[in-house]
Amino acid sequence: MEAATPLRVPRVHVLMGRVIVDNVVVDDPATAAFLSRRIEAGDDATSVVVDAIEIGARVLEREQSAVDAEFVRNEFEKVSREVETAFTDKARVVAEFFGTKVDEVFGPENGHLAKELARLFGDGSSAAVQQQLRTIMLEQSARMREDLLRQFSSADGSNPLADFKAAHLRAARDAATRQETQLEGMREQMVALKLELQSLRSEREKLQEVAAEAARGTAKGRPYEEAVAEAVDAIARGMGDDAEAVGDFGGAGGRKGDVVVDIDGCTGAASGRIVFEAKHSRKSRKEALSELEDAMTQRSADFGVWVVPSEDRLPARATALREVGGDKLFVVYDPEDGSRLALEVAYSLARARVLMAKGGVEGLDAPALRAEVERALGAMEDVRKIKLHLTNAAGGIESARGVLEGMVERVRGHLAAIDDLVASADTAE
Repeated sequence: MEAATPLRVPRVHVLMGRVIVDNVVVDDPATAAFLSRRIEAGDDATSVVVDAIEIGARVLEREQSAVDAEFVRNEFEKVSREVETAFTDKARVVAEFFGTKVDEVFGPENGHLAKELARLFGDGSSAAVQQQLRTIMLEQSARMREDLLRQFSSADGSNPLADFKAAHLRAARDAATRQETQLEGMREQMVALKLELQSLRSEREKLQEVAAEAARGTAKGRPYEEAVAEAVDAIARGMGDDAEAVGDFGGAGGRKGDVVVDIDGCTGAASGRIVFEAKHSRKSRKEALSELEDAMTQRSADFGVWVVPSEDRLPARATALREVGGDKLFVVYDPEDGSRLALEVAYSLARARVLMAKGGVEGLDAPALRAEVERALGAMEDVRKIKLHLTNAAGGIESARGVLEGMVERVRGHLAAIDDLVASADTAE
């Protein structure tokens, strides 16, 4: 913008937020051309001039603010560079000073600290701390050893271990006494255990023999069930009954039951049926009764007999030849025993119970039959007791033989001792 050329003395007044311009000439072709175009366009010249002044004032103020900010920024950058340069120089001087001092103090060869450490902790220095500590520790250790030796060697009350030594000796004597007592008790227990072990071995051998005997469970090489079937068939033939081994054949709903006997089956229509269940292993009472019930149901039998090879194979709380429920019976039959008396009694008892229950046999004296059955059971109980006594007697004889052999050995020992005494007396003479 070019400077204004006043024709007269220009006057500009600022009054109460207003600008009063008098005799001011603007010598600027661009401004004159702009104002002419606006006037030609129909605008008010005064308004255009006022707008131009207002807009120009604002533009000038904004430009002045930018100029001031740029000046401040330039001045700040200048001062910052000066401060940075001064600080760098000062820091370099300080670093050089501290580096020199650090080298003087901490230098690895000529530093004051290295020299002082070498003097205080060097191996070749007599004033080293470890040398002084070593000397002091040696002196103190020697003095402490002498004091302890003097104190613990004394026999008077000044020795703090006097009571401990006495208590230790008493405890050692008591421990030795207790140990001797315990060893004596252990020796007695060992003797008792040896005797018990020998007894257990003997019992085990007997049990093994019994198990081996029971495991064979055969008669002339046939399984136990076949042996029972053969014995039942022999008994049935003598009574005119028909016996059949049905273990391999199914019945009404299963294959329970090993032998079925039709009473009077050889002479006509059967008067009743008995089923025999042979078991080589032991079952519980509940299982045995359940299997007998199933066998009676599947074989349409009126009476069931449970047969085992030995007393120990009977179910728990079951006695041989003792009826259960009026239609079941347990019996012991050992094919290798050579006697089927118990099986015959069980067969006859079951046969009689079926006939009495049927009540259709002419001329049957039920009271007499019942009395004979009871007498037969009583006789079988006597037979069982006699067998038990014979077994116990055999065991007693074996025990007596063992005691006798022991007594013979003791007598021989006494005789040997007498011989030794006589020999000693002869030597003394």
